[in-house]
Amino acid sequence: MTLNRTMTTIAALCLGTTAALAGSHSETDNPMVGGAPMFADKTIVENAVNSADHETLVAAVQAAGLVDTLSGEGPFTVFAPTDDAFAMLKAGTVETLLEPENKAMLQKVLTCHVVQADAMAMAIKGMVDDDGGSHPVPTVGGCTLQATYSGDTIMLEDERGRTATVTIADVKQSNGVIHVIDTVLLPAM
Repeated sequence: MTLNRTMTTIAALCLGTTAALAGSHSETDNPMVGGAPMFADKTIVENAVNSADHETLVAAVQAAGLVDTLSGEGPFTVFAPTDDAFAMLKAGTVETLLEPENKAMLQKVLTCHVVQADAMAMAIKGMVDDDGGSHPVPTVGGCTLQATYSGDTIMLEDERGRTATVTIADVKQSNGVIHVIDTVLLPAM
């Protein structure tokens, strides 16, 4: 009898803990990214360092000296390319960009993924609709992306005609929002 009561108590505690964890997740409504929870009360940088899918992006942000900027008040919308997106670039591109002498170019590439606004997916879709199917998105880096969507999927075209798809939208941050993308966006040559 004591064993059954102990097992019942343990089961109740486990269920209570699971419910509490589920409740805290539903409060933020944030998806997991790169196997890590994303917390709406942390900055873009504080969350990104925990994503196993964004190690290259984090290294690039550090090498470009943009950690303080992206930890700032914002609001920022960051279109965050995954490690797989960086791997699709021409061989040696990432290594070259990470060299200290290429810091200005790295900053340009990275800031072409950042918008000075808090743009959730529904807002982006609304702007696309208002503009008849394509909306220009000026970035902090001086690039202009073209946003479109199909169904629930938002796409961004860079100045070279490359298209990135948002694979995880609306990851809320204390200083903005992250949208995970599958392609690195590049400035015009």
